[in-house]
Amino acid sequence: MLKYRLIFGTLMTIFFTAVAIFGGWVDGSLTVSPADDKHVQGTVLCILITILVIPAQLEFSKLAAARDLRVFPALTIPASILLATTWYWPRVLCFEPHLYVSVVCASSMLACLLFHNVCYGTSSVIANCGANLFSIVYLGLLSAFVLGVRIDFGLWPLLMFVFVVKSSDVGAYAFGRLFGRHKFSARISPGKTWEGMAGAVIVAVIVAVAFALGRGIMVWWLAMIFGFCFAFIGQLGDLAESMIKRDAEKKDSAHNVPGFGGVLDIIDSPLVAGLFAYVFFMCSSR
Repeated sequence: MLKYRLIFGTLMTIFFTAVAIFGGWVDGSLTVSPADDKHVQGTVLCILITILVIPAQLEFSKLAAARDLRVFPALTIPASILLATTWYWPRVLCFEPHLYVSVVCASSMLACLLFHNVCYGTSSVIANCGANLFSIVYLGLLSAFVLGVRIDFGLWPLLMFVFVVKSSDVGAYAFGRLFGRHKFSARISPGKTWEGMAGAVIVAVIVAVAFALGRGIMVWWLAMIFGFCFAFIGQLGDLAESMIKRDAEKKDSAHNVPGFGGVLDIIDSPLVAGLFAYVFFMCSSR
């Protein structure tokens, strides 16, 4: 399992890096800061997020079905995509982002009620609509902050954030498998250990400092704080998805990626950490 996780984790990291850099080349932001660039950035990343949302929603709907909850992918997929691209469309079409989010959220709620009435009538309305709206916010709105980091702060802060979170995930898994003895969260994820958490922190700090010094993103001591904090935040993102899987009594969200499971198992950490990364970069840039 560790071998497959390292192999496929490395391949996915290379692929994401190539896509991100290609996107920077396409929109001309490789050498221009977001503040100085008049072009809309993040188009390629926007497309990638859109693609990932589709299987992630399908996996979520299967997890919900295990608890007899009805999720409507025909609704949740487009709604999640619209929320995930919150930072993109207002800039392209020139309207207020808060109005965009408000309209998408309100429309999703009304559409959810309509879907449920047509398909299931008045049975389990609160539970099913709650599951649908949760999936839209979880996979849609949280994804928006990943794109927000790319558009508002640039390519290298995005890569720094994703590399720190995912490398800490690999570090936690490797150290946990090799040295793990003391449980970190036995009730939610029995496989996580404090030794693994130590590995996550070590790897995250090294990667964060390397990015900070190599690309001039922030001073080294702030990068150490970034790495330390996001090692924990990344693991919290993993635990959040583990709660959903444990409720559905599933070990993985799917079995499509050797060593990982499904798309949800891959994106869970950066999904939750995106919000905190956006706030961190926003505060540190002032």
